[in-house]
Amino acid sequence: MRIGYVRVSTEQQHIERQKVILNDMNVDKLYVDRCSGKNMNRPQLQEMLSFVRAGDVVVVESISRFARSTRDLLHLIDILTKKEVQFISKKESLDTQSPAGKFMLTVFGALSELERDQIRQRQLEGISIGKERGVFQGRKRKVNSEFDRIYGQWVAGKITATQAMKKLSWSKSTFYRRVKERKETQ
Repeated sequence: MRIGYVRVSTEQQHIERQKVILNDMNVDKLYVDRCSGKNMNRPQLQEMLSFVRAGDVVVVESISRFARSTRDLLHLIDILTKKEVQFISKKESLDTQSPAGKFMLTVFGALSELERDQIRQRQLEGISIGKERGVFQGRKRKVNSEFDRIYGQWVAGKITATQAMKKLSWSKSTFYRRVKERKETQ
C-alpha cells in the first residue's frame, strides 16, 4: 500500500499542492497534520506509523514536511525500516530501498535542518536590528489594573496561582514574570 503524509504548520496554510503531488504518485491512503514539524508529537504521523505494515511505502512531498531535524528524520526512517516500510520523498527524489538513497536521505535531512536554523538566525538578527532602530518593540505588555489586588490575595494564600491567572486572564509565564518583577521592586 502507498501511504501519503502531508503536513502544514498552520490552519491557514493549504494542503492542496502536496495532495496533488501525492495523488500523482498514486497514494492509497493519506494522513494530514496541521501542526509544527518541530517534533514527532503529531497525531496523524503517529497514527500513520501505527498503521503501516511490511511492504508499504510512505510517500511525502519533501523531507521538510516529514521531519524538521535530522535526528527526528533518522529516527522516523529507522521506525519505518524496522517495519520493512519504504520511504520516498518526491522533491529530493529519494527512495530508501537503495544504499545511495539512504545516504542522500541523511544529507538532505542535515541540509533541511541547516536551512531551518539559518532562517531562525536571520529572524533573530532582523528582530535585533529592528529593536536597535526602534522599529520592533515586541508584543505589547499585558496590563491588568487588578494585579495588585489579586497579587495580594495570592500572597495571603486566599487564592491559588491558577485562580489568580484566571482572574487576570494571563498565562502562567506572564503571571510569574510579573510576580518576579514585583518581588524585585519591593
